Amino acid sequence: MADAKYLLVGSTEEHSGKSTTILGLTHLFLEHQIKIAYGKPLGTYVSEQSGEIVEEDLNFLSTTLGLSDDRVCPPLLSLDRETSERRLKGEDTQNYAATIQERIGQTDSDLILLEGAKDLSQGSLFNLSVSEIAEAVDASILLVARYNSLSLVSSLLTAKKFLGDRLIGVSIAGVPVSELQSVRETIKPFLERQDIPVLGIIPQDNLLRAVSVGELARRLDAKVLCCHSHLNWLVESLSIGAMNVNSALEFFRQRENMAVITGGDRTELQLAALETSTHCLILTGRTPPQSLILSRAEDLQVPVLSVNTDTLTTVEVVDRSFGTVPIQEPIKVQRVRELMEKHFDIERLIDKLGLKSAVIA
Repeated sequence: MADAKYLLVGSTEEHSGKSTTILGLTHLFLEHQIKIAYGKPLGTYVSEQSGEIVEEDLNFLSTTLGLSDDRVCPPLLSLDRETSERRLKGEDTQNYAATIQERIGQTDSDLILLEGAKDLSQGSLFNLSVSEIAEAVDASILLVARYNSLSLVSSLLTAKKFLGDRLIGVSIAGVPVSELQSVRETIKPFLERQDIPVLGIIPQDNLLRAVSVGELARRLDAKVLCCHSHLNWLVESLSIGAMNVNSALEFFRQRENMAVITGGDRTELQLAALETSTHCLILTGRTPPQSLILSRAEDLQVPVLSVNTDTLTTVEVVDRSFGTVPIQEPIKVQRVRELMEKHFDIERLIDKLGLKSAVIA
């Protein structure tokens, strides 16, 4: 066990795609017959069961990947106001980074994969920032950075100065198709010259950003008027029904797997939406839909939600949901695996970690 390597996956900002990357990485490592353990020192999506911290992401990943209990390290603490206040008052003085090795250091694995906090600074209050964890367990660091613009380069250069030689590579996630050539031919060569290996360039994928109808209903505190059995349908885009019917129909036909938000009194728009690629109809204005709408929605198996919020607020809630929901659906898991197999250089990472693959190229 003394020869096990540590890889800490961090990110430059929240919702960069760490969990997605770890899911894909773990699958690739297992394909190369590298035994792994996984831990998330700082809990974020947590609940308490029998007095123990339960991390939803960790449970999902460990279950999906079939990791035994001895290869999973539960969170050392959950990040909430009460925990932070205890630390600030001096009631909690534990060096949590030093505890990580004790919690996961006995597992029979080739590689211990750790998930960092949402950015490079979160967790510093508890000695659990990316750099502090890496220093405590002598871990190499892989950074996940979501592509937004060329300013991405500046944030990675700053990260390199901060993390030093522990940074062995970056993966750039969510790259729009229109920007792929620029990232491959301009950004990647520049970063490589700065001793920042680019191990992955992952294209943007609408399916991975999608959110289930059920999750939208939960976030909107909506009443489900029909088709409860289809709340697992995934919504990939958003349309607002606030135009005349002819214009709306033409617009709706250009979208796929969408949620349509419109007033409860806009019957013709609702019918137009139901005849296109609509996975969810969200009605605002506290006006109940006509019976023919619910009847047609039942025929087409399209869930209809009713919300008490106004259209603008509803749009904001739905829009914020895209790309921020943890990956749970099997179809998303499969897509992650496909993207990582095609767009991430796992052999190069294995070499940088000093591991040996059992797969003969």
